Amino acid sequence: MHAEEYKEVGEDWSKIVKLLPEGWEDQARTLGALKFGRQFSGPDNLLRILLMYFSDGCSMRETVARARVGNLADLSDVALLKRVNKSGEWLRWMSERLIQESAIPVLETSALLGRRILAVDGSVIREPGAITSTWRLHYSMDINTLGCREVQVTRGKVGESLTRFTVQKGDVILADRGFANRRGVNHVLDHGGDVLVRMNLASLPLEDTQGNPFVQLTHLRTMEPGKMAEWPAVLQGTKGLVAVRVCAYRKNEEQRIESERKYRQYLNKKQQTFNAETFEATGYVVVVTSLEGLDAEGILALYRHRWQIELAFKRMKSLLGLGYLKKKDAEGAKAWLQGKLFVACLIERLIALGDHFSPVETTQHEEESGSTSLSLA
Repeated sequence: MHAEEYKEVGEDWSKIVKLLPEGWEDQARTLGALKFGRQFSGPDNLLRILLMYFSDGCSMRETVARARVGNLADLSDVALLKRVNKSGEWLRWMSERLIQESAIPVLETSALLGRRILAVDGSVIREPGAITSTWRLHYSMDINTLGCREVQVTRGKVGESLTRFTVQKGDVILADRGFANRRGVNHVLDHGGDVLVRMNLASLPLEDTQGNPFVQLTHLRTMEPGKMAEWPAVLQGTKGLVAVRVCAYRKNEEQRIESERKYRQYLNKKQQTFNAETFEATGYVVVVTSLEGLDAEGILALYRHRWQIELAFKRMKSLLGLGYLKKKDAEGAKAWLQGKLFVACLIERLIALGDHFSPVETTQHEEESGSTSLSLA
């Protein structure tokens, strides 16, 4: 690498450093990332090497070779592995601060004015090999910005639950059927939030306004294809009964046939027994919500935004290699995941800042530097 190239790399790195949260260098020492790390001159030097490994798709051996050629550090791949394992908490801390510092625009809908709209979901990540362990990524996304709000990494046996997420007063939480249970919903309500959760037939028992069990299919059968409807219902909360609404859409013929096909395909894949009521329920989209101020059409339109979190998982798995866990030990696996998520948060921060750049200023910068890319190596 020539001297001019080193200069360009240094300029690019200074831009990345400006995106990092205040106190990131001190936290490297406080959280043990540099403990016994004599090969590194400081937090800046360590982070550059970690980002080469996490963002460029390099192996341990290739990363240390690049670090050596770039005069960043002279270390072995074993030493780098130990440093990655020690840096997990530091990477988690920086990711959380990047999330907290992101701007939150307000949706224009009056019923949601000034409120955070958060979609939550989980994703299983497997270790390589014939006998594998699994990990679960618990992820919360702000629908207004498509930015990550909260992330946790746990063992795969830890199930999906709304109780794993921090809820602020006024938050609106969007979640799929896996989160539709009384404990999780009450966690959101008890912290001053509202829920908008897709329902299955059994996991979230409700009552009608007369105190009888709310039987979904009995109500759904009254609907016409392609139409929406809503019914008042009651949920047993931690402090008494809570008024909610069940909103539904009955799929048209084409949509119903496709949903039934997917259900049969799922049964064959999982080798599960056919259930007639579940089969019938595939012809509907049913959600329960405590949110007021929107009719059934508005509620279902808002719920459709939850798909953005599915797209986020696809992006992370395809662009950052998040779907394939490279570390087998618990400490290394968690650190590797935190590193990947830190890169994702850093990319989101770059995109967010890019939205505010003037086209004139960007053009001038490109003419002066000849490039807008950031180099990590």
